[in-house]
This record gives sequence, C-alpha cells and structure tokens, in this order.
Amino acid sequence: MNDLSLTSIAASHLLTRLTDGVLIMTMNRPKKLNGWTLDMMDALGEAFVKANTSEAVKVVVLTGSGNYYSAGVNLGGSLKLMHPKKLRELIVKNNKALFELFLNCEKPLLIAVNGPAIGASVTASTLANSIIASENATFSTPFAALGITPEGCSSVHFPRLMGEKNAQRMLGSEGWKPKATEALEAGLVQKVVPHEQLMDEAERIARGWVTNQEPRQFMAGSQLDDLKTANARESEQLADAFLGADFLREQSRFLWSKKKYAPSMMFFSLWSLRPFWARLL
Repeated sequence: MNDLSLTSIAASHLLTRLTDGVLIMTMNRPKKLNGWTLDMMDALGEAFVKANTSEAVKVVVLTGSGNYYSAGVNLGGSLKLMHPKKLRELIVKNNKALFELFLNCEKPLLIAVNGPAIGASVTASTLANSIIASENATFSTPFAALGITPEGCSSVHFPRLMGEKNAQRMLGSEGWKPKATEALEAGLVQKVVPHEQLMDEAERIARGWVTNQEPRQFMAGSQLDDLKTANARESEQLADAFLGADFLREQSRFLWSKKKYAPSMMFFSLWSLRPFWARLL
C-alpha cells in the first residue's frame, strides 16, 4: 500500500505504510541490496518531503527489505566524466543533499536496521532519533580502505556516540565492522532484538513516541546547525578525496576484480592522467 502517494518510480523503490501516525518506509530493492542509487535517493527524498508536510505522519520508521538494510552508495556508478571543476561541484552538492534528507526530517525518526548496513546508510542512520537493530545487522564504514574521507557528519557525530577510540576503529584504517551486539556496546545503536521481532518492536517504540509526542532530536547531544556545518565541510573534503589518486586507483582495482572492465578502465585513465587534469580543479 502506497500511503504517501509516491510517484511510480519512487514507489518501485520504496514501500510506505501509514498507520495511526506511524509511517513505515521500506527500501524495496532487495536484489540490489537496497543500494542507494540515484533513483533510491530520489525516492527517499520524495518520501521525507511528503512526510514533513503531512499532518497525519507523526513518526517515521525507515527499514529495508530482504537480507540487507542497505549496501550504501555505489561510488563508481555515481561519477560521470565531465570537466573536473564541475565534477567536484556535483560531488559536493550530491553528498550534502543526501544527508540533508535525514537532517531535515522534521518528524521523530527511528531506523530499524534489518541486516548489513554499509557506508552512507550507516552514517545517515546515526542522524535519526534512535537506531534499533536486528541481531543480523552489521555496520561497515570502509572509507579509509576506499581512500576517501568520512561523510554523513561521522567525523564529529561518531566520537560523540561511541567515543574517539571506537569511532576511529570504524572510520580509520582498521575498518572495524561491528556486529549488532558490538554496536550496542559501543553506543552506535540503542537496541538489539531477535531478527523476527525487529519490526514489531520498532512499531511498538514508534507508537510510544506518537503517544508521548516525542520531539525530533539527534543522539549524543548533537544539534542540527552543528551537524549541517559538519556535513558541508565533509562534502568538500569528500569531493577532494574522490578526485584524489588513492580513490581513483582503488576504484579501478576494485571494479577490475568484479570484472567490470569498462568502468575500471575509466578510473584507470582518470588516475593515470590526473597530473594533467588536476590543474583544472
């Protein structure tokens, strides 16, 4: 049932169900691991805007269908060949806009993580009121391995949630991927339940929020203006990293290992020719 009257493309990516003030939004591309393609991000954007303006929506719950919560953003697929300066501006704009979807959500937001969450889907989740996780959930932010910088306000928000040590374990070279119970102990998530109980418990929490008129707020004492400042700064840093030699070389290697030879060669070309086009930035 499409209770938000989403456009057909958005409705093919995102299921919505509104009951007694609780809006359940379910990312519904399980064969693609609910990855954040441009269409998925557009669907989320459309749904959040409509939720903000609907008096019937009191609380939003976001989850995924299938085995994964979300494989995050396809970094290689989101880059296109264009003038380096324009490409940098596009990366800044798109990254900033993605996390502002969550930052600008005006209704109390609960994330129900049903399985592995990767990259931006992890950092964006921490911008909710709270995170509840299935025991099947894992959390991965492989920025260092990809040769890029932290995003989704994680450079400031992760240390507040988990302390500097655990934040660095996830964001730095160790690339720690905590399981649900480890994430709970670290402070990344607030509750873990058996997998089959996830949505029942998420809806119970959400109904309680409706009754208690839970305000929209951020975890660990973070404030909206502060998080928006961090998002803007990180978006600039990320754009620089995307166009840096380490990321271009790593993407070429990764795509080649997946037998995606044409995009691999594109990144190899960008890497090898970087000394020439980098002057245009």
